Amino acid sequence: MSWQAERFNGTIGLTVEESTPEWRVNPRPQEGSPNLVLIVLDDVGFAHLGSYGSDIATPNLDRLADRGLRYTNFHTTAMCSPTRSCLLTGRNHHTNGLGMISELAQGYPGYDGIIPGTSGLISEVLLERGYATFAVGKWHLNPAEESTAAGPFARWPLGRGFERFYGFLGGETNQFYPDLVRDNSFVDAPGGPETGYHLTNDLTDNAMSYIRDLRSVDPTKPFFLYFCPGACHAPHQAPQEYIDRYRGTFDAGWDAWREAVYQRQVAGGILPEGTRLSERPEWVSAWADLNDGQRTLYARMMEVFAGFLTHTDEQIGRLLACIESLGELDNTLVVVVSDNGTSGEGGFDGSINEVLMFNGINASLETNLAEIDTLGTEWSYGHYPTGWAMAGNTPFRRWKRQAHNGGIADPLIMSWPSGMAARGETRHQYLHAVDVAPAILDATRTPFPATLRGFPQTALAGESFAFTYDDPDAPSRRTRQYYEMNGCRAIYDNGWKAVTFHAAPPGHPADGVGDPNLPFMDDRWELYDLTADFSETHDLAATYPDKLQEMIALWFSEAGKYGVLPLHARQLKGLRPKPYPERDIFRYWQDTTRIDNEAALNVRMRPFSVLARVTIPQGGGEGVLIAQGGRFGGWSFFVQDGRLHFEHNYLGLHR
Repeated sequence: MSWQAERFNGTIGLTVEESTPEWRVNPRPQEGSPNLVLIVLDDVGFAHLGSYGSDIATPNLDRLADRGLRYTNFHTTAMCSPTRSCLLTGRNHHTNGLGMISELAQGYPGYDGIIPGTSGLISEVLLERGYATFAVGKWHLNPAEESTAAGPFARWPLGRGFERFYGFLGGETNQFYPDLVRDNSFVDAPGGPETGYHLTNDLTDNAMSYIRDLRSVDPTKPFFLYFCPGACHAPHQAPQEYIDRYRGTFDAGWDAWREAVYQRQVAGGILPEGTRLSERPEWVSAWADLNDGQRTLYARMMEVFAGFLTHTDEQIGRLLACIESLGELDNTLVVVVSDNGTSGEGGFDGSINEVLMFNGINASLETNLAEIDTLGTEWSYGHYPTGWAMAGNTPFRRWKRQAHNGGIADPLIMSWPSGMAARGETRHQYLHAVDVAPAILDATRTPFPATLRGFPQTALAGESFAFTYDDPDAPSRRTRQYYEMNGCRAIYDNGWKAVTFHAAPPGHPADGVGDPNLPFMDDRWELYDLTADFSETHDLAATYPDKLQEMIALWFSEAGKYGVLPLHARQLKGLRPKPYPERDIFRYWQDTTRIDNEAALNVRMRPFSVLARVTIPQGGGEGVLIAQGGRFGGWSFFVQDGRLHFEHNYLGLHR
């Protein structure tokens, strides 16, 4: 019997009069099912939001906390793509093949950069359930070499359960000149900085458009919106008026700002009683020890970041107002998280052009000061220094890419007025990013299926935390969680935490003292009782050596269970083979669309030639024939003033 015949429950006679029809219709969620909005902030620290003690203006996110719950013991993986995979699948990042970002993929199951079909996304589950599904903003969940106009597209958003997508595929993009994709096609931005364009505004416009398109046709079908603006990841760029709001706000420096935030966190009940402010690490300078030029530069860099965050909050406010105007905000579950702790990738001095850091170069103070007025504009690709990364994670130690709480402890806000009675309350249960997907499905009364799209599903590592909504004193159900990122490792178990820092080659002194060549088995582990020491300030390793060994053994047990091995800290042994053949000649046509650098010709550190066959229109013509990179590094082959030119831009430093 055919598949169609198996599904048909009517009757077929000789004629229509002798037959009974049955229509195949799309599934529809249960009546009253909530809309779902998952907002993922980027590189925003535990202490950056107003509801977590900051003086940076985030009124719309604070309003969400006032309408629901603020969690203070939520954890991520310490890196963007790995955390996002946890949020969308409910599995640990190594189970998802994203032990690290896909650009640093390795040929081992936990690190190959491909989320397997056995780790289904909640977008796929909800789509089958009858939800409308939209992804807007940063994706960064497919291999970099697949980010081309040729695909393959199976791991782009439309291949993983989203019906519409507008955003960018990589880990970051220029906020004024973004690399944009709509559905499965590269597109140009609708404007530039000269027209007032900014990516976060554009993403918000499209998210609202998707919702209104749906409501124009179907007034009750619920939607799932995955909204990831890419802020406040570098480059730190924002409209000038938002940056100028913070002129002078950070002149007292990171030490004073951190102390003030800590006091507000204590007063606001964010921190458990007795929590100490962790000491400033020895490799981060005291603000008082900086010279006038450094203070001027670093304060301005933080003003840019603050303006970027406030601008992002305002766009989130526009999105929420759109949903509210439809009368649907009360029955919309809004979840807001950050994907990791603050970023220390700006180094000691920060940078006007973060691309320098990717090439192992630190910009001099003199270079940065000379360009200070460009910070936050289209002429900069900036990032603040590690002192502000430290402050943004108050009261914790360290930052992004590391397994101390500064890298893994992040904000989590939930608002769902029709689904939870709490208003403006705080919860302290221990949670992890893998718990978010089960909580979202729980709100829709949707169990995760045993099979999805033909793939048997691995067990969820997370579980819903709906039990916390109405019971602030409910004990944590997550009693154990492992961590690993870049060779840094940690294990949490019933209030205890063992953690070790492993320096990543070629060595980033701004991350702290460490030998990147030290064998993993020689790393020094620390031990903390988080029930009494929330901020990891009192190392008990020497006091309880047996407990420490027990915890280390437990880490290895969890590592084996979830595919963490083999350990590496960017000791790359060859990246994944390209999905297309090797070649010496790359041929591009005049209508070739944008190609990601990971898939384009690799001309770095090698000689090459460019041959262009060009038709010159009557009267002459000028313009770019081919270019790779842009203002902050790259090369261009172009015609100007009737002559052929080749220009190499060395990281914005020399042309």
